[in-house]
Amino acid sequence: MRSFQDYHFLIIFLSLTAALAISVPNYSKPGCNDTCGNIRIPYPFGIGANCSVNPWYIVDCNSLKPYLSAALNHLEVLSVNLEDQTVTVNTPRISRCSLITSIDLGKSPFLFSKSHNNFVVEGCGNAVMMDHGSTLTGCSTSCVNGTVNDKNNCLGITCCQTTVPYSLKSYAMNLTRLEGYGGDGGCGSAFLLDKNSSDNPFVMRDGSFVPVSLLWTLSDLDSHQVTCCNKLYGEGLVVDTGNGTTLSTWKCSYYRPFEGSPYLIDGCQDMEECARCESNKGYCDYTRTYDVDGLAKEWNFTCGYDRHFNATRFAVMTISIYVAGSIFSFLGLVAIICISYKRIKKTITKRRRKSVFKRINGGLLLKQQKEVDPSLVDKTILFTSHELAKATDNFNENRILGRGGQGTVYKGMLTDGRIVAVKKSKLVDESQLEQFINEVVILSQVNHRNVVKLLGCCLETEVPLLVSEFIPNGTLSDRIHDETDEFPLSLSMRLQIATEVTQALAYLHSATSIPIYHRDIKTTNILLDDKYRAKISDFGTSRFVSMDQTHLTTLVKGTFGYLDPEYFQSSQFTEKSDVYSFGVVMVELLTGERPISLTRFGENRSLVAHFMLAMEEGRVLSIFNAMVIKEGTRDELMVLANLAMRCLNQIGKNRPTMKEVATTLEIIRTSHIPSTFQTNIGQVMHGDKISMQPYDKSTSPSLTFTD
Repeated sequence: MRSFQDYHFLIIFLSLTAALAISVPNYSKPGCNDTCGNIRIPYPFGIGANCSVNPWYIVDCNSLKPYLSAALNHLEVLSVNLEDQTVTVNTPRISRCSLITSIDLGKSPFLFSKSHNNFVVEGCGNAVMMDHGSTLTGCSTSCVNGTVNDKNNCLGITCCQTTVPYSLKSYAMNLTRLEGYGGDGGCGSAFLLDKNSSDNPFVMRDGSFVPVSLLWTLSDLDSHQVTCCNKLYGEGLVVDTGNGTTLSTWKCSYYRPFEGSPYLIDGCQDMEECARCESNKGYCDYTRTYDVDGLAKEWNFTCGYDRHFNATRFAVMTISIYVAGSIFSFLGLVAIICISYKRIKKTITKRRRKSVFKRINGGLLLKQQKEVDPSLVDKTILFTSHELAKATDNFNENRILGRGGQGTVYKGMLTDGRIVAVKKSKLVDESQLEQFINEVVILSQVNHRNVVKLLGCCLETEVPLLVSEFIPNGTLSDRIHDETDEFPLSLSMRLQIATEVTQALAYLHSATSIPIYHRDIKTTNILLDDKYRAKISDFGTSRFVSMDQTHLTTLVKGTFGYLDPEYFQSSQFTEKSDVYSFGVVMVELLTGERPISLTRFGENRSLVAHFMLAMEEGRVLSIFNAMVIKEGTRDELMVLANLAMRCLNQIGKNRPTMKEVATTLEIIRTSHIPSTFQTNIGQVMHGDKISMQPYDKSTSPSLTFTD
């Protein structure tokens, strides 16, 4: 019979085996180094190609010093903080007199962190930080003869510092000429400085570089390449970038400290103190302390035990479990864990759906619908998340119809056999949620044969879902620009589509109870049904306009190539801005070319500029699509060209209304007789010039914005 010492040895052996089985913390992808010199480089950063989440996060290790990629001018990396989502780098300090110096992170996913940097001025004088001409912050120092600089503080005597109002993509600094000690004249320094780099931020006052913290962000595309380790969860965050604008990012969130990178599925390992506590059958308890700025400062750890804990009794129970254990008990344990996990997950999901439903349906959606029309509240059809998941085969990749700036559209089949399009918004912040609600509210009151019909929505998921009728023949853009299409659009079909689009826009502008401006008219937002009838879609950026209003003043939104230059300059959107965008669509129909060309150069890269120049030089028919030339008469094509010119007038008040455009196109369409050969255009195609009908002198072929 075995002694108790034997069983005690067995317990120790099993404990050691369990400890060895604990995974080692990983900081980098397999096959990649995680250190350069004495600097840890954790994923999503990576040393060398194929080791980071995207090329911006590649780190080069040169002479045992890490540097960010060439796109960021090889900034030296001092540290990476996964919890704060910051990377501290060395940046040049600015010591220039009376010059404005700009610093721009360009298209990189990095921002100068608001929370982790101060704006510092050193010397005698003042400096100002600006963002696109607007003053953000600044401070002034003072000096007198014989002043002694105290490096241990920065309180206004030869040194001052202040906070930054929000996270910045770029900034400019104006450092005025400063008077040196004793009035001998000289220049000081102005720079952003990482708050935590040193207790004495001026120990490097004679150096040419200063440490700055950059906030790094991950897009939705990046998040698909990241799997949070099983101790964490991913969440979307919103960063304030000033002037009412925000930037969405994504991170693996913390609820307790650990070693390794949380952005790797096997990257998390509990801290040694916690692992030791749990191996002794205790439980880890962490609390956080914060500094005066509200930033997380440190974790405080305690190891707790059940007050009824009895070591001898536990030892006997442990021995009994191991002796009596078998494969069946193991499977039973796994089954219990799976069932418990599913129940917990189901409960959490149910509560989350309830919370989201209350937030959206009980809040913003209900409020906006009541403001427009109280009767709309009862008209909106609500689908359950289970219905739409079943209809789209759990949002299978094979069901994707298209992707856009606001989300992905899936093809689905409802239980009653109807084919529908389900629009799944991206991971939302409040601004994207507002666009979704805006589309629901607008489409709820629109009833026109040439506007995509809203069937309902789902309000119980974190990501909003919109259900509309399925339009089978894709977008107008696909049909115009598909060079492999065996049946290209005839002139008659192009005229029909253009007429139907203008009729729908005229309806939105003047026939609805409250006028609606679409604000993003383009060929990718015009769908074609089984009979090639046009259907306008994507009302996420559309807006209601009060009857007494003539325009909307908003942040400029739209698609380059279709954007009204007058709106671009003034931020005032009118119904004539939709007319301009339709003018671009009309030129696209006539020429078969894209709004922005990759083959033309200079100003002519813009289809509008290319078209206007051809009109001025009297050769516009030479740039028309071959099918259009083949089927149209010279007179009707010139009428269409001049109508497009009127729509593209640089001055909005000189453009026709959408109703006038619709009437003109209807007349041309009904009088058009398709023909396979037009002799009166033959000469034009061989280089002879044509005369252009007079049009408003205010129409200019040059654009007011560049690519």
